[in-house]
Amino acid sequence: MSIMPGAMLGLLGGGQLGRMFIMAAQSMGYQVTVLDPSRDSPAGHVADRFLCADFSDKTALRELGTTCAGVTTEFENIPADSLSFLAEYCIVSPDADSVAIAQNRIMEKQFLVTNGFPVAAFAVIQSGNAVSPDTHPELFPGILKVSRFGYDGKGQVRVSNKAELDAAFSSMKGESCVFEQLLPLRSEISVIVARGFDDELSVFPVAENRHVQGILDVSIVPASVPREIIQQASEATIRVAEKLDYRGILCVEFFILADGRLLINEIAPRTHNSGHYTIDACMTSQFEQQVRTLCGLPLGSTKLLSAAVMVNLLGDLWQQKEPDWKQVLQHTNTKLHLYGKREARPGRKMGHYTVLDTTAEAALQQALRIKQLLSENTN
Repeated sequence: MSIMPGAMLGLLGGGQLGRMFIMAAQSMGYQVTVLDPSRDSPAGHVADRFLCADFSDKTALRELGTTCAGVTTEFENIPADSLSFLAEYCIVSPDADSVAIAQNRIMEKQFLVTNGFPVAAFAVIQSGNAVSPDTHPELFPGILKVSRFGYDGKGQVRVSNKAELDAAFSSMKGESCVFEQLLPLRSEISVIVARGFDDELSVFPVAENRHVQGILDVSIVPASVPREIIQQASEATIRVAEKLDYRGILCVEFFILADGRLLINEIAPRTHNSGHYTIDACMTSQFEQQVRTLCGLPLGSTKLLSAAVMVNLLGDLWQQKEPDWKQVLQHTNTKLHLYGKREARPGRKMGHYTVLDTTAEAALQQALRIKQLLSENTN
């Protein structure tokens, strides 16, 4: 049964992804209740109703589940038990089992390997003496990643020898980790897929991503990679969604190696930063598609209407003064999105802008010129 406009939807998480979901839902005629432990959250500012509580607070979860027709999430670190609890009261997307796998790097890697998906060589580390160049020479140099709660480069350390690995593991304070082979990359791409409760599937155009210090900096669409790699990545993403029996919006991030091989980096059970271009450049945004999957509606077209380049705006730009938004807004083909965060910290995502043009190269050149001017204005 479909959830029609006018209904109340629930959202776990108060960040910018939730804010954009709410805006899409409200434009379609829905109301949204947000549950988040922070009173000052971007999504909470625009929600129709706000519950300030921990994600494990059963009283608040029961209130959410009994007053909403369906509940979704805006980041992966929601306790899987909370999703299972909510499923007793209403439709929940994504489901607890999928989130439990995607929010734990060890379970994620094991899921991918078990189902035949290509990943970088890795080892699970749960004690400081588990791995060394003698026992696992193929893993050095490598990158140590904490199994849970790592994002935007946090909880990751590059190491080249045993002493560095031991120090890095100690810095993780006893948390289980994945130690992964560091590989020569040609580029990184991401694929976002929607899968409905009726098994309908829809894939968004593939984004080519550039990172700075582990944080997404620029996404370019269409990606400038061979067509066969685009096809492989899209097909692999669909298979991941089907193997998980996933319902909702799912993003899969890929490494393209220097030798042309395609490996899965990680899975995100939600809308994704690299999909923000869809708001302005696609027939249907990833956030509207999230509403559609949750509500059992037909999926919207993911047709790309324009080449696009999205640039993240980090809190570093605010350290001296408010950025000069004229540098963005003077361009008639550029869209500015600010997230309503009141505190600008270095590395914190405060907004983004998207440049639309006839080609990705033209959009990229303009996006980089704007980026440079904004940076100069902060000094």
